Amino acid sequence: MTSRSEKTWNYIILTVMALIVLWPVGTFVAAAVSPDRAGRPSTDLQWGNFATAWQQAEFAQSMTVSLIITASVVILSVLLALMGGYAFGVLGVLGEKFLFPLILLGMMISLEVIIVPLYYQFRSLGLTDNLLGVILIHTAMGVPFGIFWMRAAFRTLPRAVFESAELDGAGAFRMLWSIAAPNIMPAVYTLILLNFMWTWNDYFLSLVFLHGDNQTATVALGVFQGKYVTQVNLMAAGGLIVAAPVLILYVIFQRKFISGMLAGAIKE
Repeated sequence: MTSRSEKTWNYIILTVMALIVLWPVGTFVAAAVSPDRAGRPSTDLQWGNFATAWQQAEFAQSMTVSLIITASVVILSVLLALMGGYAFGVLGVLGEKFLFPLILLGMMISLEVIIVPLYYQFRSLGLTDNLLGVILIHTAMGVPFGIFWMRAAFRTLPRAVFESAELDGAGAFRMLWSIAAPNIMPAVYTLILLNFMWTWNDYFLSLVFLHGDNQTATVALGVFQGKYVTQVNLMAAGGLIVAAPVLILYVIFQRKFISGMLAGAIKE
């Protein structure tokens, strides 16, 4: 058993570490509500900075675009990852020893390496400055990790459960949606949150493929910061606005996210 002194030291160490991590966050929030252009902390909180940043950066349009892209990518990526992970982890795929490493190869390809040929290919298909093009690229980039993640999660389920379901006449899709998926929901929630975060925070791909009214929130934030480089308080307010959806989603699903991450550490 852990002694009282050990528990005390654990709490002290964790508290110090938490303060170290939260200090930059606190200073960033303080800068966002500061009336001073340089973002120096003040007791006179200027909450109007958020409204000013929202209007000047035209976040209403860009965040709507980001939400459409992110929601579409999350839905497509998670569905494809569920079916792919189920195929590799439960059903067994002919040529799995060749196909699964081939899929994992997609995790190793850097976007910067393929962005030029990808741009010209999508331009010939009319998919540049088009939300569908960005959605397809993000989905293709997210599926390899999703299949890897879901395969590991499905392999933690007892094989006897699926054998019993097969004896009762359940088909592959029935077993997936009624038995397998409900039992790995923490891993699914984790994948949803990771895909949301990766897609929402994307800057490079959106900068290259989208322009004008189709620019995402991260690109709009970059343009806004370029215009207000001397007004740290407004830049900080804009940064918090763009980061808010990811932070809110993490707060809502933090318990499921942590349990999903822990579930991902189990054996194959």
